[in-house]
Amino acid sequence: MHDKDLITGFERYLLTERRVSRNTFDAYTSDLAQFIEYLTTQHVTLGALNEVMIKSFLKHLKESGLGARSMARKISCLKTFFNYTHEQEGMENFGQALFTPRHEKRLPHYAQEKDIEQLLETSHQEKTDAGIRNRVMLYVLYSSGMRISELVNATIAGVNFFECSITISGKGGKQRMIPMPEDVMSMVKEYLESTHPRLTRKQGESYTTDALFPTFYGGVLRPVTRQSFWLYLNDLVHKAGLTNTLSPHQLRHSLATHLLKRGVNLRSIQMLLGHETINTVQIYTHVETDHLRKIYDKKHSRS
Repeated sequence: MHDKDLITGFERYLLTERRVSRNTFDAYTSDLAQFIEYLTTQHVTLGALNEVMIKSFLKHLKESGLGARSMARKISCLKTFFNYTHEQEGMENFGQALFTPRHEKRLPHYAQEKDIEQLLETSHQEKTDAGIRNRVMLYVLYSSGMRISELVNATIAGVNFFECSITISGKGGKQRMIPMPEDVMSMVKEYLESTHPRLTRKQGESYTTDALFPTFYGGVLRPVTRQSFWLYLNDLVHKAGLTNTLSPHQLRHSLATHLLKRGVNLRSIQMLLGHETINTVQIYTHVETDHLRKIYDKKHSRS
């Protein structure tokens, strides 16, 4: 089988059998393309592949200054690809000899609650329809701990005012119902009644969409992109006078941190954030330890 056919089959396998997320699919296809490009420069095809060539590729990546996390992802891609070619085409499974490098878990950067309050307050300065939409997005994002991809793809159908919740499609297409504060749901309700209809109108004509946060791109009504919201957040951070940058993902970390400080258990945070295992949220325990340390130092009679 030609290299091109193997790659096409692997892409189909990722989408239909593994049902990976779009982000994972894009990352894996990009990593595999980089590997194939390297093989091409060495005049080697997949059929003539050997361990020496794979080690040469990984050495090339390391010497180029690639970090441990990126290296781990590329090795994961290769292991998945070699497992696929072994099972489907009977090729040698080179993935068995690959080991993922260990990397230190970095503590997630998060904003202080006072900074979040300043950010939310500043968001009320914008009075345009797009500004109101972005403000509602900000409130929903921080209140729910959604991933930015989950936020921009949220639908009107997923909003439940009776239960004060929003149901979204998370990683792997898994649906998750997220409880929301009543004041934020009131904001969403007002937004849907007044601002949303204006956002779906262009040149006097109204368009229909189930996107909760829509905009027009090239005359086509679509959900706001992740990049657009990131630019808005970046600008808002500057207007709020905050010294540190803040990404949508860091807002997610901030919520988890603030909830833990307020006594919410890890299991509840896991369910809210949509993590499959509680191990993923164990990293937030550093906050609990740090918080308790400060209380101890302040209150203990002999501290």
